[in-house]
Parts: sequence; structure tokens; C-alpha cells
Amino acid sequence: MAEVTGEDKHQNLNKAMSTDPDDYTIIKEGEAEILMHAKNEVFYNKAQVNNRDLSIAVLRTYLSKRREEHEAVLNKKTKVGQKVSSEESCESLSEETTRQNGEYLKDECKVEVKEENGEQVQEELGDASKEAGKKLDGKRRELKPAKVLEALAASGLRALRYAREVEEISQVIALDNDKVSVEACKRNIKFNGSVACSKVEAHLADARIYMLTHPKEFEVVDLDPYGSPSVFLDSAVQSVSDGGILMCTATDMAVLCGGNGEVCYSKYGSYPLRGKYCHEMALRILLACIESHANRYKRYIVPVLSVQMDFYVRVFVRIFTSASAMKNTPLKLSYVYQCIGCDSFHLQCLARTVSKTNNSVRYLPGYGPVVPQECSDCGKKFNVGGPIWSAPIHDQEWVSSILSNFKSMKERYPAYDRISAVLTTVSEELPDVPLFVSLHNLCATLKCTSPSAVIFRSAVINAGYRISGTHVNPLGLKSDAPMNVIWDIMRCWVKNHPVKAQTPDQSGSVILAKEPTLQANFARAVASLSKAQAKKVARFLPNPEKHWGPKLRAGRQVTSKHVSLLGPRALNGSDACEGDDEQEPKRRKIEDPVSTL
Repeated sequence: MAEVTGEDKHQNLNKAMSTDPDDYTIIKEGEAEILMHAKNEVFYNKAQVNNRDLSIAVLRTYLSKRREEHEAVLNKKTKVGQKVSSEESCESLSEETTRQNGEYLKDECKVEVKEENGEQVQEELGDASKEAGKKLDGKRRELKPAKVLEALAASGLRALRYAREVEEISQVIALDNDKVSVEACKRNIKFNGSVACSKVEAHLADARIYMLTHPKEFEVVDLDPYGSPSVFLDSAVQSVSDGGILMCTATDMAVLCGGNGEVCYSKYGSYPLRGKYCHEMALRILLACIESHANRYKRYIVPVLSVQMDFYVRVFVRIFTSASAMKNTPLKLSYVYQCIGCDSFHLQCLARTVSKTNNSVRYLPGYGPVVPQECSDCGKKFNVGGPIWSAPIHDQEWVSSILSNFKSMKERYPAYDRISAVLTTVSEELPDVPLFVSLHNLCATLKCTSPSAVIFRSAVINAGYRISGTHVNPLGLKSDAPMNVIWDIMRCWVKNHPVKAQTPDQSGSVILAKEPTLQANFARAVASLSKAQAKKVARFLPNPEKHWGPKLRAGRQVTSKHVSLLGPRALNGSDACEGDDEQEPKRRKIEDPVSTL
């Protein structure tokens, strides 16, 4: 990638500026630089560097996989074509030989005739095969460079990073429905020099209409809205080419995590539950929603990576077209039953399949209910949520490829430490276990001291089940052990570490009143620590600075009520508070208490 020199930057700055240069600051991220106006005219959030770095890492891996898949398809077609051409040549030559000599023998495309004509026939066969091979080579198509659509571009920083840092991209279309944002995007394109100008195009357009009028045109579609992406999903799943990838962010976490269940249902078609696993449930609700939109056009999704970071969820899904494969969608969706007393949860799949005698499959409604009217552990009622995506949310082969490629290009990612930690944790998750339990939440229900994670994990492993951590919550534990086994382990723990007596109507009392059917073994298991934990690799990093989170919409004036969100330095764009790390206390302590008497 050609570098922009200091003189070029100065020239680009003069070209890009249509107003006073003092009103702008230069922000550099990766290999891209943008001009930001001091009055918050165009949205920009520094915290989203994590999002952009992860997207570039996934994009690089996708393009590599796309190239490998293309080569595999071409090689398969070449072999089939050569076989067909060889068979056709054998048949034509055999017929000619029969007419001349009265007899022939054809076995596995090898022509055998009388000795005097044998050499001549074999030579003709070889020439025919060569000509067939030349025809196939002529038909061999080169893989076209990928086209990327950034549906909500704002300043264009993401589009510029894609163009400057990912080599196999031919074009990046940056859209926005705000005139000021499009002008800023065009200004930033000029500021980044010839490479950006040749690859990135900025358009003033409604992303929904643009995607609807460009069906299956883009290999990559990136949705990163301010809030919910729900209104863009229907058009987005139509604009992605077959085998292409959709990258989607949702920042309305209060809605997705159960704060407003009715709003979540109206936007995503699923009802959320408020549990410790609510952030993973948010991921699975978003995936189920994308799948629902894709199914309307005989398409389906294959998630390759789904993460919850900072204040949002981000999913990366490939989209394919197949009416038959689409029928498997109900097998990937489930309702969730969550006990209101002990937070135990159970999944109810929407459908099941039955194999028929002629090797066909019949789709039937799922068996249910999976739970009785009252919780078998504590006797309380259940809340019902969903449907959610209960199939794997990651492709572990993809995650390994993304992580290895990411580590090999460490210097090119500003947020390397954070993304590396997230990908490492994701790579160690159990891929086929939806949701998770919280060890501290289990202990809070029983009002007992908490065993260490190693001890609890060892007990689960010794009982014959699998267990892993989760990237969503450092205290979360994924396991294929049923809830009755989990509670038996906790009962055995409480027997060794007694608790004070509780009122009999509390959930903890009801659970502890039952004798465990499983005798837990708390001896330390070999696999009680993951590889990353054994090597003491950092997996959950703190935020790099204060006020690392969501920012105001573009155009809004920063006032005193936003200090908790943005920090005192951002107040009215002044630096008066520079150096003041903490706000002044509301009241001063009385220095001389005697004088008040």
C-alpha cells in the first residue's frame, strides 16, 4: 500500500478544506486519517476502534477463505470436465474404429483395437484430451475482487480503513442519509490520497433503498447503526451475494437484554429474559432475526463469529441461497424457560426431524413441554423467552484462522490487545452449548460461600460433562451438564461448607432440602483450566481510558447532563477541566466541627 507523504498530506488537506482549517482536528486510526469538526457535526466514537479492528480481521480471513473456495470449485469443475471430455472422445473414437475394423473394446475410457491401428488411435485420443483441457483452461474464470458496502458511513473512517488496509477489495461504497456526513466522508476520501479516491465512493442515499435496488451485488455488507439495525436487515440480506458476509452491530442493549421486552419483540421478533446470560441471549436474538429475514427470500445464514464487546453486540454471518437448506431453520431456534426463583433455564427446540425409509427427512413440531408447570428444583414458576438462535454462534475453524492471521499482523491493529483477548476466549468456548450459568449467581441463590472456578469446573468434569468459560462474562460457565447436576454439585459443596438457616419458602431452602443424587468429586481435574488460563494469557482487559463507551448522536450539543457519559473535558468542547481527573465533591467537609456547636 502506497504511503502518503507529509507534502501530500498538506496538499490533500488544502483540497479537502472548504472552511477554516482551525475548526478541524486530524484523527488517525490504522492507516486512515480523518478530519473531524469541533462541533460534533458527524458521528465518531473512539471506542469503536475495537469494532473496526475486528471487522478488518474477519474481512481478511473471509477473502482468504473465498479465494480457497473458488480454487476448490474450479479444480472440481476441471476434473469433471476432463472426465466428461475424455469419455466423449473415447466414444467417438471407438465408433470410428468399429467402422474401420469391425470390432472394439472400451474399458474405463481406454480404447483397444487391432495392432496396426493401435498407435494411431491412441495418438488421436491424446490430442482430443489436450484440446478438451485447453477449452477448460480457457473457461477458467478469475476471481473478481470483492465489493464492500458500508451502509451507514458517517465520517467514512471504516470505509477508508477497508480500502487502505485490505488489498483484495476493488470498491467500497459508503452511504449515508445525512448531507453533512456525506460531505465529511468525501472530504476524508480526498484527504487520504489517491488509493482512497480510486476505491471509495460516497453517496447520499437511504441505505434501505440502495440495498434493495442492488440485490446480490456485494460480497461484504457492513451495518453499524446508531441503535438498532432491525429496519435495515430485510434489505441487507438481499444485497449480499451468495456466500458473502454480513457484518451487523446492535447497540440497543437495554432493549435486547430485557429492559423493554415488548420493544425487543416488535423490533427483533423475540422476547428477551433478564438473566446473567442476557448479553449472549442478545446475540442469539439478533442472529434469529437475521435468519428470519433471510428465510423470506429462500436464504439462510451461517454464523462465523458473534461477540459482545463494550456496549454492543457484533455478528458476522455468511448468507447462502437454498430452499432445501432453509427448511432446517426451525431446528436451530429454541424457546427459553427461566425459573423466576433459582434462574435455572431450559431450552425448547421449535422442531424435530424424523428419517423416513427412503432416506428422506420429515419435519415435525418439537416435543414439549421440556419443563413442568413448576420448577423441579425450587418449585417456582417459569418465564418464557425467545425464540433465540440455539445453534452454534461461532465457526471454530474460522475463529482459529482469524486469530492466527490477527497475531501475524499485530502492528497493523491499534486495538490488538483487546481483540486478541476476546478471540482467545471465544476460541475456547463450547460451540454447541447455548447460554451459561454464573457461579456467583448460584451461590447467591443458596446464600453460601463460592467455590473457586477451578474447583467447580473440576466437579463438573469429574461428573462426566464438559465445561468452558465464555467471552461474554468472566464469571460465566458454559456446560452441557443439566441443571439438576449443577444443583447437586452445589448441594455437595454446601454440605462441606454449611450455611445459616433460611426461611423455608426461599428458593435456596427448597433446593438444599433435597438430597443430592450425584456425589460430587471436587478433586482437581486436568482440564479444569483452559489453555489460555494455564499460560496466564489475559482474557478480560479493562477499558483503556475513562468514559469508554457510547457517545452522543451527531449534531447534539454537549451539556452538563452528559458529563457522566463523556467526561468533563467534553463539556461544551472546552479543555477547562484538563488535568482534573475527578469532579469536585458536591459538598465540602466542615473543617472545624467545634465551630458548629
